[in-house]
Amino acid sequence: MLEKITGTFSSIVKTLSGKSKITEKNIEETVEQIKMALLEADVNLRVVRRFVNSTIEESKGEKVLKAVDPGQQFVKIIHDKLVSMLGDKKTDLALKGPDTQSVVLLLGLQGAGKTTAAHKLAARLKKEGRRPLLVACDLVRPAAIEQLSVLGQKIDVPVYKEPDSKNAVKVAKNGLDFAKKNGLDVVIVDTAGRLQIDEEMMAELVDVKKAVNPVETILVADSMTGQNAVDIAKSFDEQLGLTGVILTKFDSDARGGAALSLKTITGKPILYIGTGEKTEDFEPFYPDRIASRILGMGDVVSLVEKAQETVNQEEALKMQKKMARNEFTLQDMLEQLQSVKKMGSMQQIMDMMPGLSGMDASQMDTSGLKRQEAIIQSMTYKERMNHLIIGPSRRKRIAKGSGTSVQEVNKLIKQFEKTKLTMKKLSRNRGAQAKMMQQMMGGAGGMGGMDLSQLASRMPKGFKF
Repeated sequence: MLEKITGTFSSIVKTLSGKSKITEKNIEETVEQIKMALLEADVNLRVVRRFVNSTIEESKGEKVLKAVDPGQQFVKIIHDKLVSMLGDKKTDLALKGPDTQSVVLLLGLQGAGKTTAAHKLAARLKKEGRRPLLVACDLVRPAAIEQLSVLGQKIDVPVYKEPDSKNAVKVAKNGLDFAKKNGLDVVIVDTAGRLQIDEEMMAELVDVKKAVNPVETILVADSMTGQNAVDIAKSFDEQLGLTGVILTKFDSDARGGAALSLKTITGKPILYIGTGEKTEDFEPFYPDRIASRILGMGDVVSLVEKAQETVNQEEALKMQKKMARNEFTLQDMLEQLQSVKKMGSMQQIMDMMPGLSGMDASQMDTSGLKRQEAIIQSMTYKERMNHLIIGPSRRKRIAKGSGTSVQEVNKLIKQFEKTKLTMKKLSRNRGAQAKMMQQMMGGAGGMGGMDLSQLASRMPKGFKF
């Protein structure tokens, strides 16, 4: 995500970080580079001007020019300005208490991904302990009701629908009544969209909003449409009063124009971003974390949180003890590889890795990981538990079974032995590693007690922090 703008910004950061002296000319040249990068990213011109002027004004003072480390200080100013552009801080849904009904109204043009966003939001709220209901009020798009029903069933969330109704207001009201009778505390209303904004659609949405009195009126917008998404948000806000935005297809957005313009132009926060096709590919929007990714600094906090979601804590502790006793096996290595796959695509993981953020994963040869997995799966259980018994004849059989060569099998076993040694050292030093991670995060929460050795125990060789 945001590969183009990240490439430019991370290059700027690398150049600045090594400078022991910064001049006004350096600042002007760098800001000009940033200006061009933002314009190429389809960021609103007003937003670009504000960013450029405030950055120059703050950077030309003694704070940077006479700083002990002027390069780092200048980078910090750029980071802070990006965070401000993106919305300053994470904004939570303004839901009422769990015993009181809260209505979330989703709006947007046809094709923006409202129905998918509705089910992803419901899944997230359910995971957080809420009892959501999906209400099918898109009575215009063919199969919209059926789509929501299938998605609701997939995440085990009830869907209120009236397939034969033509009255969205009535369906919305009946949906609220259904939620009250069944003890469901968050009602997510999926509304109809059009290919473009028209009076008929807006009139229906205004009536639905009056009928359900939502705590959140959220626009679902396609991030890949850039400034167009901002214009759409302005139109919806003028007539319906938005409280926030969900940006879909964020993982496919190489530029970032919508994300970088929305808050400044509309004043409305980005609440969530869609980062893939799976139900779980739906994340709260953290301006500071996205700014760090854009600058090529990665997002270690999100990486740890993703690891937490896929790693069983009990299994991680067992793994830790095994490493300390030097009992790490090829079976454990296979589980690591599979755990990494559960964390998301290689591109998503790279975007969160310091130094790799913004790089195109398609340029990396990820087939090696697949071959490693195939090689281990071609071994017997005894061979995975004790690699020392894998002699020449066994290696030949494993190579044939995995569609690889004996040389690749030899390479994997040698790599495994190095990994085993590294993991043992990591386990011994986990106290120091945990302290280092806390410093990297600036004391941020969300680790849930997981230290670096536990995270590392789920990563294959080659991933470094």
